[in-house]
Amino acid sequence: MPAKTSATPVVRNRSEDERFADNRGKRIGILIVAYNAVTTLSQVLKRIPSTVWKNVEQVVVFDDASQDATYELAVGLKTLSDNSKLHVLKHQKNLGYGGNQKAGYRYFIEQGFDVVVLLHGDGQYAPEVLASMYHELVTGEADAVFGSRMMKDFGGPLKGGMPLYKYVGNRVLTHFENRALRMKLSEFHSGYRAYNLHALARLDFSQMTDDFHFDTEIIIKLNHQGFRIHEVPIPTFYGDEICYVNGMRYAKDILRAVYRYDRTRRSIRRYPEYQEYFVPYRVKTSSHSSHDFARLAVGTGQDVLDIGFGDALFAEELQLAGNRVSAVGMVENAGAKVDQYLCGDLARGFSLIARHLAPRQFDKILLLDVLEHLPHPEEILQRAAQLLKPNGQLIVSTPNVANITVRMLLLAGKFDYQDRGILDKTHLRFYTRKTIVALLGNSGLDISRRRMTIIPLEVVLGSPRFLVQLLHFVLILLTALMPGLFGYQTFLIAQHAKVKAYFPALPDVSES
Repeated sequence: MPAKTSATPVVRNRSEDERFADNRGKRIGILIVAYNAVTTLSQVLKRIPSTVWKNVEQVVVFDDASQDATYELAVGLKTLSDNSKLHVLKHQKNLGYGGNQKAGYRYFIEQGFDVVVLLHGDGQYAPEVLASMYHELVTGEADAVFGSRMMKDFGGPLKGGMPLYKYVGNRVLTHFENRALRMKLSEFHSGYRAYNLHALARLDFSQMTDDFHFDTEIIIKLNHQGFRIHEVPIPTFYGDEICYVNGMRYAKDILRAVYRYDRTRRSIRRYPEYQEYFVPYRVKTSSHSSHDFARLAVGTGQDVLDIGFGDALFAEELQLAGNRVSAVGMVENAGAKVDQYLCGDLARGFSLIARHLAPRQFDKILLLDVLEHLPHPEEILQRAAQLLKPNGQLIVSTPNVANITVRMLLLAGKFDYQDRGILDKTHLRFYTRKTIVALLGNSGLDISRRRMTIIPLEVVLGSPRFLVQLLHFVLILLTALMPGLFGYQTFLIAQHAKVKAYFPALPDVSES
């Protein structure tokens, strides 16, 4: 990115400078990322105000394997100045813009710093405003502070020399990102940033990009995890230096980063850079979903056992509805508020877990989207049935492999596994309506209620809007007319076969 090496000074009196620069007992580091910055680095260091030098603990130049003498210059400047706060490090190979930042953040986190300010070695961002960048972090008002060139305090970006096409591109991308992420930043694409390192330590950098859109990915993660992001005005400087950013590729990478986050957040597909936000067993809120049917089937005032693979959040919902709930899951130390939570691997068998539950018996036992993950589903069905009260009910759901979406894939010669859904890569078995009914029958159970859930459009298309609501209604009708073709999951209520004579089956409202 081109930059000038001079800056319009920030006008403050001496006492105000001291107040803004005060570290308030916090350990502050300045991370200078540099690549081929031999002509600008010296001025960047000289322009750091004395009040900032006094209050920061380290200023570290991270040279990203420059092809010029950037590293040698920095070492020489340190030697000549005899400045113990200035440190110089060089990567043996180029890590990229994002990779260099990650190395710097790890460096400061490992040394126990509290605050880091990202400053570019090319002089594009004014060192004169460093104190403004970290001030709200040391006072505890923010977790991240971004410098914005779009604020008018310094005359705005165009007066600072930002080319018109870059200004327009910045504004368009920022508008898109604000809409997509539900944020209100004036600028997403400034590289002048300061972070609370205790907040950064809670972000997973391991799979994030090493390229220029790292800055966008880190905003996405900070926003997702609820950290406080503030902006401060900064001046804009453009000159004749080399720009290493391909504008069209950068814009494409930004759109891709937001898209991949949205797909992961909604648990449609697990992208590695956001994988911690993927929830494979999300509680469904829409009508005609398996959780909707289960809520109606359980009711209130019941002794309930929810057996699953997730974090027992649906079990907590049933507890809040007035039931007494025990839950079995595979998430250690799950935070769900239920009467009893047991962590166990269902794939290794249910006998040990059942012994911990006995001698309790339950009115309702839920096996929602469980059986398809097990090598021997008959065993858990039989063990679970033993924990039912004499008139208790087993509530089961399994994906319908005969759904129209899978049939269309087969017509195209595809049977590709996914991160979730009917073709979830963790599924060991596949069921149609008939085969799941047969499995329960062979396990000594009789079916008293059978329904089919509808394809969850709200997951694929986003939050309910008019079109989604209309398609949702259409799917309800189509699933009622052709349950085997359009049904997404088979939902069953069953009980012991010997109980059925004394407790007649409830009539099916529909096969939908």
